[in-house]
Amino acid sequence: MMNFSRILLCSSLVASLVLVGRVWPQNPPSSSPEPKPAAPKADLQSRITIEVTGGEKASPVENASVYFKYVEERKIRKNKSMEMNVKTNRDGVAHVPDAPLGRVLIQVLAEGWKSYGRWFDITDPKQTIKIRLERPPKWY
Repeated sequence: MMNFSRILLCSSLVASLVLVGRVWPQNPPSSSPEPKPAAPKADLQSRITIEVTGGEKASPVENASVYFKYVEERKIRKNKSMEMNVKTNRDGVAHVPDAPLGRVLIQVLAEGWKSYGRWFDITDPKQTIKIRLERPPKWY
C-alpha cells in the first residue's frame, strides 16, 4: 500500500508540472516590438577631410604629417590643449575623425616642402579643407 501511494503521489506531481508548463510557458512571446538598431555612428560624428597638394601642378603630397590642434574648453578646470596627428595617403588626403567644431590650428609638414600652419574655423562636421604647399627656397 505504501508503494502505491508513493507512485500515485509522484505521478500526480509530474502531471501538475506538465500542466503548469502548458499554462505558463517559460519563454512567453513579447508584447512589445523588438528594439530598433541605433543609427550608425558615422552619421553622428564629424569627420574633417584635409586635401594636401603642392607645386605648380598641384600634385598630391603623400605621407605628409597633418597636425590638428584645438583647445577643449572646460567650465571648472583650466582649458586643455588637444592635438591629433594624421598622415596623408597616396591621394594627398587625410581624415580627422571626431573633429570638434570651432577654431583649430592645422599644421602640415612634409619632406621637401615648406611647412604650413594656419588657423581655421570649422563650421560643418563634414568640411573639406584644401591646403597647397610650396617648395622651399634654394640654398646656395
